[in-house]
Amino acid sequence: MATPLFRSSVFLAVFVSQVVFSASASASSWTVKYLPGFSGPLPFELETGYVGVGDSEEVQLFYYFVKSQGNPQTDPLMTWLAGGPGCSAFSGLAFEIGPINFKVEPYNGTVPQLILNPDAWTKKASILFIDSPVGTGFSYSQTLRGSKRGDFLQVEQIHQFLRKWLANHPEFISNPFYVGGDSYSGMIVPPVTQAISEGNKHKVPLINLQGYIVGNPVSVRKTNDNSRIPYAYRLTLISAELYESLTNSCKGEYENVDPNNEECVNHVSTFKKCVGRINYWCISCPYCEDVSSAPQDKFGRRRSLYNTSQEVLLATRVLPPPSLDCQEYKYYLSYYWANDDRVRKALHIREGTIEEWTRCQNRKNYQYDIMSVVPYHVNLSFKGYRSLVFSGDHDLMVPVIDTEAWVKSLSYPIVDDWRPWFNTEDQILGYTRTYANNMTFATIKGGGHTPEFMQTQSRIMFYRWIQGESL
Repeated sequence: MATPLFRSSVFLAVFVSQVVFSASASASSWTVKYLPGFSGPLPFELETGYVGVGDSEEVQLFYYFVKSQGNPQTDPLMTWLAGGPGCSAFSGLAFEIGPINFKVEPYNGTVPQLILNPDAWTKKASILFIDSPVGTGFSYSQTLRGSKRGDFLQVEQIHQFLRKWLANHPEFISNPFYVGGDSYSGMIVPPVTQAISEGNKHKVPLINLQGYIVGNPVSVRKTNDNSRIPYAYRLTLISAELYESLTNSCKGEYENVDPNNEECVNHVSTFKKCVGRINYWCISCPYCEDVSSAPQDKFGRRRSLYNTSQEVLLATRVLPPPSLDCQEYKYYLSYYWANDDRVRKALHIREGTIEEWTRCQNRKNYQYDIMSVVPYHVNLSFKGYRSLVFSGDHDLMVPVIDTEAWVKSLSYPIVDDWRPWFNTEDQILGYTRTYANNMTFATIKGGGHTPEFMQTQSRIMFYRWIQGESL
């Protein structure tokens, strides 16, 4: 007959093995010390892996984790979500705020070269870049049921991901935590932040939630689309006469125009001719017809953030290269980089899960559940969470005037009114206003749709805000 001590030891061993099995089943991770295309060992700590979410973990969300290059023991931990919906987290890692960029040079058939990003946000924070929703980047589903995608489902799965990831990385549980993202993720970041806040009441591990960041965020679906014409008028892309005609005939509805309203239809058509060769993502940047003219392409440029009726996925692997002067050229390089077998091996991508990586996925069958996230902002501000809302002021896709309008509609008391913010050489980098409810609104002068267009200015803004300094 076994002794009580032996029975306790057996129970403990079984319990520990179950815990270990549970952790390994929900998450797998690897340290990456070398990346094809980068010369020598990486001068920062990179981890990649999968976290299973859903009732039976049929959804496997892939991530890139970069440990802070400052003091990872005390620096904030942040998750960063790309837009789309359906654009890979690799966008944040390699084009926007991560520690690497592509070296822009003609593609010669070998692995595209990587260089360090001097403006990486990871110098002040540890950042989790998550491929979400399922089907994005290297994330995949093991079942047909798990392939469903939508706003609320994405929020739920990201929340699950974060709890599980922290359970497997307990050394970061006490770090200040922030949720961040840009573009369409403006519809996802506030609900995820609220889910974490509510989940802290009954879920473990507790997440040390401090606030959130949204850049050029889609926030109110209808007003965002309709703000493009008044914004184009402010920037003198259209004449005063055309703007007056549009205002009088369309009555503020420029996207879903009544086909029987011929006057409005004609004026909108004239507007589209005026801006037809404008880069919506950065109006001062070159317009690149060979990429941007496609409703959707393998590099992820789209002329609409919601409309899926005209989406086209190019089937050929032989892609027409955009000009080296185009922002899209880096996306062109990323396609060949991420589809190289050596790269997939270095990233520990599971064989047979993703046949072809594309920067942004088709949004067919995506459920657009959320029409406005303003109520989430109100709730989170009421709870005292910090927030940074920023916009590049040369973005025609999500115009700054729409973001400014919904922020102003919150009617928060102003503690630091509209003013310029500067770099150390007293050059104006943008404008900012701070509200009593811990919300900071900032513009980036000359900035486009994401931080990739003005990386230095974005980095200065982030460094100051994350450290609690005034812009």
